[in-house]
Amino acid sequence: MADNNGQKSTIGRYRWMILITVIVGTFLGRLDQTIVNLALPKIISDYRITVTSAGWIATAYILANAIFVPIWGKLGDTIGRKKVYLWGFGIFIFGSVLAGFAWNLSSLIVFRVIQAIAGSADYPTAMAILAVTFPSGKERAQALGIWSSSFAAAVVFGPLIGGPLIDNFGWRSVFLINLPVGIIGIIMAITYIKESVSEKKTIFFDWWGAITLGVSLASLVLVLDKGMSWGWTSWESLVSYFVMLVSLALFIRVERNHPEPIVDFKFFRNSVFTNTLINNFIVFMGMMGSVFLIPIFAQTYLGYDATKTGYLFIPMAFMIILAAPLGGSFTGKVQPRYVIGASTLIAAIGIFFFTSIDARWHAMNIIFPMAVMAFGIGFGMAQRTNIIATVVPQNEIGVASSILVLARNIAGAFGIAVFGTILSNSTESKVLEIARYSSLHAYTPNFVGRFTSLIILKAQIESYRTVFWYAFVILIVGAVLSLTIKVKEEIKPGGEEVLILD
Repeated sequence: MADNNGQKSTIGRYRWMILITVIVGTFLGRLDQTIVNLALPKIISDYRITVTSAGWIATAYILANAIFVPIWGKLGDTIGRKKVYLWGFGIFIFGSVLAGFAWNLSSLIVFRVIQAIAGSADYPTAMAILAVTFPSGKERAQALGIWSSSFAAAVVFGPLIGGPLIDNFGWRSVFLINLPVGIIGIIMAITYIKESVSEKKTIFFDWWGAITLGVSLASLVLVLDKGMSWGWTSWESLVSYFVMLVSLALFIRVERNHPEPIVDFKFFRNSVFTNTLINNFIVFMGMMGSVFLIPIFAQTYLGYDATKTGYLFIPMAFMIILAAPLGGSFTGKVQPRYVIGASTLIAAIGIFFFTSIDARWHAMNIIFPMAVMAFGIGFGMAQRTNIIATVVPQNEIGVASSILVLARNIAGAFGIAVFGTILSNSTESKVLEIARYSSLHAYTPNFVGRFTSLIILKAQIESYRTVFWYAFVILIVGAVLSLTIKVKEEIKPGGEEVLILD
């Protein structure tokens, strides 16, 4: 007992340093993902490959990351979160250095897979570490909110950091920069993070569950990523659907019969857990599915270069960083469903401003709606994460958090695929519709060319508006559904705030 109390005392003294430590790891992993996309044009030029081939650099990373998130979550709960965190961090740095010295596309893809496998250990173990480090409900929510904001910060600061690196030191520098920063992160983790494991020891690890889930997720993410270029009814897509469904059926059968499943279905019998997951999926689907279009619009129709486009996202990052701990501070004061509902509604209002998007817009027309949307998303981050960390047993926080990040990743991929398809189909139909009600009175080649270009431009702009209308409606639905997250807070005799079913 004395040792346990001593460890708790040590964790208490260093808890904010532990938070900073896991933020370093999370920020580095997400930053790498963002920066590599900027480096693709240089990689294509150096390796003399096609854009389609280069796309596998990102696709391979997404696939490997999705597959291993639940596996690392289970291993962290079983053999120790600090151990898994350090192994993941170390292998990620090793993979980064290898990627920095990759000699062709195939070797780069292999090293990116190594990075992705290792990087997927960060989220579930970091969340579990923070849940143990901050046992108090209110303090935990604030810590999880601050930590969650590092995701947004990495996405936004990626272009700002990556651009100068690539321009001055070449594309390999975006991988090699992970070495010095990673070493600092590992030293901090060794120094401040204390080991924690689940009280329930795993005897038989669910390898068949991990394999069948991995195959199902790989097929799903692959078809979401490549479906538009393949065609949603092409033979490649049909094979992916078939493999996904068969492996998912096998996964469900394995999990129901395994004594220690990698994903315990009892989580989904908890209405609070399930409803929070649904809201999280809707929010990230709407956000990722629509926001990925903003850089394309800014560069295609407003004439911005990549650097100037990156500047548009800076206020968005700061609003998320501001809103996340602010939303966490409402823990114990306002029911989580109202905070989550309000945050989703604010995000929807931000998206609504984009329904009037126009080629005559200037920077502030884009910055303001994104800032509103970002504030809304950040405001509910801590509450969602805290609910997931609180309504499941502490010995299964890693697994539960891996389900949360899995839902976010799939929602993002799903949103991008769906809204990309909506944009493409809407443009085709609107070109025909606008052309039907338009007339040209001068038939010189110059006028015909300009007439056709204007029709296409108008159709494309209206299609962007259509996409944002869909995103707005989806987020409104998410705001309404968030009211089903019925939880209340109680104070245990020891003073700890806990969330329970209402």
